[in-house]
Amino acid sequence: MAHRFKNTDRATPLLLPPDLRDWVAEDDLVHFILQAVERLPLTTFAVNRKGTGDEQYPPHTMLALLIYCYANGIFSSRRIERATYRDVAVRYLTADTHPDHDTICTFRRNNFDAIAAAFVDVLELAQELKLLQLGTVSLDGTHLKASASKDKNVTYARAQQLRTQLRQDVNDLLAQAERADQTSDDPQALPQAIARREKLLAKMDAACARLEARAQARALAERADYEAKVAARAQRAGSAKGPAPKPPVATPAPDEQINLTDPDARLMRKSKRESYTQSYNCQAVVDAGSSRLIVGQRLTDCASDAGQLEPDLQSIPTSVGTPTAALADCGFADKEVFAHLNAERPDLDLYVSVHREDAHAERRYDFRPADKIKQPKTIKDPVLQAMAEKLKTPAGKTIYRQRACTVEPVFGIIKAVLGFRQFLLRGLAKVSGEWNLVCLAYNLKRLHRLGAGATLALAS
Repeated sequence: MAHRFKNTDRATPLLLPPDLRDWVAEDDLVHFILQAVERLPLTTFAVNRKGTGDEQYPPHTMLALLIYCYANGIFSSRRIERATYRDVAVRYLTADTHPDHDTICTFRRNNFDAIAAAFVDVLELAQELKLLQLGTVSLDGTHLKASASKDKNVTYARAQQLRTQLRQDVNDLLAQAERADQTSDDPQALPQAIARREKLLAKMDAACARLEARAQARALAERADYEAKVAARAQRAGSAKGPAPKPPVATPAPDEQINLTDPDARLMRKSKRESYTQSYNCQAVVDAGSSRLIVGQRLTDCASDAGQLEPDLQSIPTSVGTPTAALADCGFADKEVFAHLNAERPDLDLYVSVHREDAHAERRYDFRPADKIKQPKTIKDPVLQAMAEKLKTPAGKTIYRQRACTVEPVFGIIKAVLGFRQFLLRGLAKVSGEWNLVCLAYNLKRLHRLGAGATLALAS
């Protein structure tokens, strides 16, 4: 029996031009993103004014392009440009136009305010669709790599040494160039060597200046605490025991480091078993209800989550509402923050672990002697003791159990499904804007998963 195959004639042109709407499914994410982005006013966008009178790409289209590509694991501006030719849904989104990578990169860099407005607008849209009712929230942070290598770190002492050496090299080369001018030697290579060393010298000057400014800011922040300790010690007079409090130091330590590629990034590691990476600490506040939306987000250069509880709660937009309960792991435990929040926000119910979650877990199959098993540290502070007792109650255990299954999967989806594991931009301000864009893409993808696209289409 003869085989029958479909005709795949690639040489015959199409009789009629294709309609891209026929090639994109009705329930595709691209339709929902376009409808959500169109709600933003045009005044929130920063338009790239070239001054030549050329037509520009619509801002709503460019923002929708960024969100859709980030939601589908396409982050590089060059890959986004390539997707406008190869991806049917992206081609439909841009109406068969093709912004180049420089236009895409410039728009992303200049429109962080529009991205922030879109983040709030999407949360308000979720409330309109009855998909978000802010109540209990879960907080956590994760490390994401910066666009910099840890090998580009330099200590303050080493930067000063290099700066002195480079200045001497520049002076020597300038003297050599002066001698070459007075003789018949060819000094053609000298200007390049001088320029190269002057560029490195400028980098070392900037690195030292940043480290010194960082140390001065740290000393200024510690000044109030130091003065309070000195005043308390003076009140105790002769009964004071122990060494006197050390005043804050306004100069950087010799081993304090800074990265020459991205000065705002820090060396971080998740645990002692893992190696250090040049990273940022990305914070997220996730609705513990059925929506699992990111209702607050921010980014910090602090490696730990200590002191991040209150700023994370403040990152929730006021238009979305205020949470009634907050869940966090032991990295956020801070007795002073607990006391302040209990005084400022008595309606907020905190459930924060004060132990490492694996330190007090039941070890059914641990056959080591009891004296070899590391026990959790005894808590002496009354505020932390009260929190620990609160989490031991049946109600506290039930509520706190929601934390791991709400905020942890969000980071897993961002890293494994979206594939976002490293930032493309540099500097704390730009990286914060990119993290906002990632959270916005996740929220729209999540809303589409919950069926918000069909609901919004019927409403419009």
